[in-house]
Amino acid sequence: MIEVKNLTKYYNNFCAVDGINLEIKKGEILGLLGPNGAGKTTTLRMLTGFFKPTAGDIMVKGISILDNTLEVKELMGYLPESAPLYHNMLVYDYLCYVAKIRNIKGDKIDSRLKELSELCGLSNIMHQSINELSKGLKQRVGLAHAMMNDPEILILDEPTSGLDPNQIAEIREIIKRIGKEKTIIFSTHILSEAEATCDRIVIINKGKIVADDSTQKLKNRAASGSTINLSLYDVNGSDALQILKSVAPDIEVSKKESSEKGLISFEIQSSTSKDLRKDIYLKIKETDWVIAELKQESQTLESIFHELTKGN
Repeated sequence: MIEVKNLTKYYNNFCAVDGINLEIKKGEILGLLGPNGAGKTTTLRMLTGFFKPTAGDIMVKGISILDNTLEVKELMGYLPESAPLYHNMLVYDYLCYVAKIRNIKGDKIDSRLKELSELCGLSNIMHQSINELSKGLKQRVGLAHAMMNDPEILILDEPTSGLDPNQIAEIREIIKRIGKEKTIIFSTHILSEAEATCDRIVIINKGKIVADDSTQKLKNRAASGSTINLSLYDVNGSDALQILKSVAPDIEVSKKESSEKGLISFEIQSSTSKDLRKDIYLKIKETDWVIAELKQESQTLESIFHELTKGN
């Protein structure tokens, strides 16, 4: 459906998107995750033809967006983070205006507005001023705008940003319903949203893709690892590191900062789900060290996200 080839975008000397390669299948709900400034919005704006890439190309159903921008745009609906609404208009009047821009004519306008009002939950507010609506309802109006021409591809930039938990759940359900018939790409930095909605997750950091897999496989990866936090009193940090590293061959041990005097803390990361606390305890038992804390934390999607997007 969509093939992204070596997509790159520079702003003067700053590289916002760095050589992204990506294939998106028809009917897929893809979540584009990353911290603020990772390059998500720039990527979406290039996908929709609003920004021209510095290098690379985007093929949509075999059509190059560089050579046939308008033809590709006709296949897409786009909702930016802040929905571009005319706040002094009634919802009905605004959507009629959008329909006419999209060359929908006559009786087809009313039938399309009826479909969208039911899908997006707008039936009770069609004759209210957009200015009077909550942010969640404005997002629904923006979603109806993006879907006016019944596009095959829907691109949503942070569609739940700034919404309360109830509004987030409502937008999530709408996306899931739409996703049964369309290809959807949406950006977010809320991991629970991607986990609950997406078939596939792509994590981007500093303009590069650092993870690309199905939601289930990323969850399985999360379940296969663990982190143990250990704090010891009055030990030599170097000696403790050497002994702890000998507990198992597939672990990484790092020293952490501790605010309490005489206390040294360590983080022990394992690529397996095996509970190593007993092995660690038996090693420490051979010494005269005193344990202040020995706690295991299972790896989660959130910890994977932090691991892939922290530092350089």
